[in-house]
Amino acid sequence: MKNFILFLLCTALPSLSWAQTSIDASVSYATFQSQGNGYVEVYTTILGRSAMLSPLTDSTKQALVDVVILFKQGDNVVKFDKYRLKGPVTTQPVDFVDVKRYALPNGDYQLEVSVEDVAQAESAHKYESAFSLDCSLDKLAISDIQLLAAVKNADASASATNPMVKGNFVFEPMPTNYYAKNDELMLFYFEVYNADKAIGADYIQTMFIDNADTKDREEKISVVHKRKKPEAVAAAVQQVDIKDLPTGNYNLVVEIRDKDRQLLVKKAMPFQRSNPYLKVSEADISTGKLPLEDEFVGKMTTDELVYALKAIMMQVDKSDGEHVKMITSARNMNAMKLYLFSYWIKENHNNPEAAYEAYMNVARQVDFSFANGFGRGFETDRGYIFLKYGAPNNTVFEENDPSAPPYEIWFYNQFPKTGQNNVKFVFYNPSLITNWHVLLHSTARGENNNPRWEVELYRNAPNEIDGNDYIDGTRMQSNVGRHARQLFDSF
Repeated sequence: MKNFILFLLCTALPSLSWAQTSIDASVSYATFQSQGNGYVEVYTTILGRSAMLSPLTDSTKQALVDVVILFKQGDNVVKFDKYRLKGPVTTQPVDFVDVKRYALPNGDYQLEVSVEDVAQAESAHKYESAFSLDCSLDKLAISDIQLLAAVKNADASASATNPMVKGNFVFEPMPTNYYAKNDELMLFYFEVYNADKAIGADYIQTMFIDNADTKDREEKISVVHKRKKPEAVAAAVQQVDIKDLPTGNYNLVVEIRDKDRQLLVKKAMPFQRSNPYLKVSEADISTGKLPLEDEFVGKMTTDELVYALKAIMMQVDKSDGEHVKMITSARNMNAMKLYLFSYWIKENHNNPEAAYEAYMNVARQVDFSFANGFGRGFETDRGYIFLKYGAPNNTVFEENDPSAPPYEIWFYNQFPKTGQNNVKFVFYNPSLITNWHVLLHSTARGENNNPRWEVELYRNAPNEIDGNDYIDGTRMQSNVGRHARQLFDSF
């Protein structure tokens, strides 16, 4: 996929009434083959906030964009298309994408695309690029590499009319070849042609990222090899993890090699990566090299910061826990922002905000579920364990066991934090205050392990300790309705 110049001329706007001076669009293209003939796909992405919305009804609006596409050889126009691109019917700005396909004979071409907002006079922008087609039925070739924003299965009933459908998939093209700090995966599509005639045997398909900033040598990153059967057309949808790819200029490369590893053909797609959080240190943040006001913590109030920090207390070590207590008690805004952002950037250096939001969605539910009027729900024993280790695989609730207060037993099949299996937690509520269950016993390493948990649970029946060992006894005598030990041992 080849990209033209991307114009970024709009700013964040508060309403639907804008005085825009130009449309913000990106245009890219990719070449493919079909039965020895070439065709070009042209992708146009319109940034919704840059397009003037025209009213349709009292509440709905629609953006209208005129697109002109020219294919030229020298001064001659060999193919021409002009159409009006209609955005989705909406009540607020939304980005939208268009795909057009054009069959062309082999040759060299100049592609020109003009995009103009119908509602904004003199808003047109022109995009230009050159490309070549050299297609045949027997020559080994690779299509252009199409970068994708998303892929999903195609609906058979709509595939015939949806220009974004290719094979069994719906492809949403990337508007540019730039991957921002929050991007974690690179999705792409390509096709290999005529391997059945040009090779006639199994071959190796290699995909990798090459550091384009390393001029004197090829620096391969994230290399994937696949053995493929020879076909007339072999389509491939692939993804590459780019979370740990540093900021820089790169090439996405596809190579076809024969069984002896001899290179037969290759195709490269340049792209840029921005990954400012990858090697950021706390010193970088505290000294302003990474301004916190531009990050999600910069928008948070004092109360929100305190809440978010309390929600991660079970995740930090003792020394950090004391530090968090100190800065939350002092309501030190800068220190709270620094610690919170530093914590989440370690969890996800590509998208700390996404990691924070995912965790806080759970924390808020835990807070609601275990709240008891004396503190946050995640500060209770059950809330603490839930956030620290995740949801249990099974739970048992008991409120009618004779001589025992209400209790719960949580069961975890696998326990990655300690490498254990079949871990159990026993909570009980001796105070009978709503949601005031405390941790009585656990088999998890590092948590409260109480061999006499059953005796403690049934403290209202002190004369029924098994073996009458009132000092060191760990079990209770069997009794009608007394289920704790049976439940504990049942999983």
